Amino acid sequence: MTASPSEIIGILGGMGPAATADFYAKLVSMTPGSSDQDHLRTVIWSDPTIPDRTAALIGDGPDPTPWLLHGGRVLREAGATVIAIPCNTAHAFVPRIAGHVGLPIVHMIGEVARHLSALRPHVHTAGLLATTGTVRAGLYQEWLDRFGISLVLPGPDSQREEVMAAIHAVKAGRRDATAGEPLARAARGLTARGAQVIIAGCTEIPLGLSTATVEVPLIDPAVVLAQALVRRMRTA
Repeated sequence: MTASPSEIIGILGGMGPAATADFYAKLVSMTPGSSDQDHLRTVIWSDPTIPDRTAALIGDGPDPTPWLLHGGRVLREAGATVIAIPCNTAHAFVPRIAGHVGLPIVHMIGEVARHLSALRPHVHTAGLLATTGTVRAGLYQEWLDRFGISLVLPGPDSQREEVMAAIHAVKAGRRDATAGEPLARAARGLTARGAQVIIAGCTEIPLGLSTATVEVPLIDPAVVLAQALVRRMRTA
């Protein structure tokens, strides 16, 4: 792989730390190359003190925007030329920071929408497993609508007792059936309602949900984001 020597990826992470580490591992695995020198220069700012994004969106916690803005500026000062945010819910705050960090932000949810639109056979309906904050902010609804893709969501009970409970379990370090079984049930509920793919719309979900338990393709936004960054660096 030949990438521009002037390009440096800045990863704005810590939301949560395990998801940030997982994203970097995916970025490495998505990068073609046979030596260290073939890989991409990367700066990681992992700040787990960033306030909970869902809590902020439902009016139950502080606004994380100042922390996100600070992290973006740290990455810029460290030499980053582009920012990636491996947290779906944090994208609700991207409009508040995009004009202030001085760097382009590769929009993970937008990349997922473009990825789905390019799949063949064409995807008409996607199911979303995500935080309550992501769901309420309408992040995927807005982007998928641009490409004519419908979205099905878990019901309130499933969202609370299966999806959010599993996300919290993964954040607490439990990646066993405690997280996997509720997520699999929620995914089955979405496929029963016509979902042709399931979007793992929280970066903790792929850490708890096995693709073997999902009846349709499982779309990992972190993988899609990593692929988009690799393409960008190839053409820079």
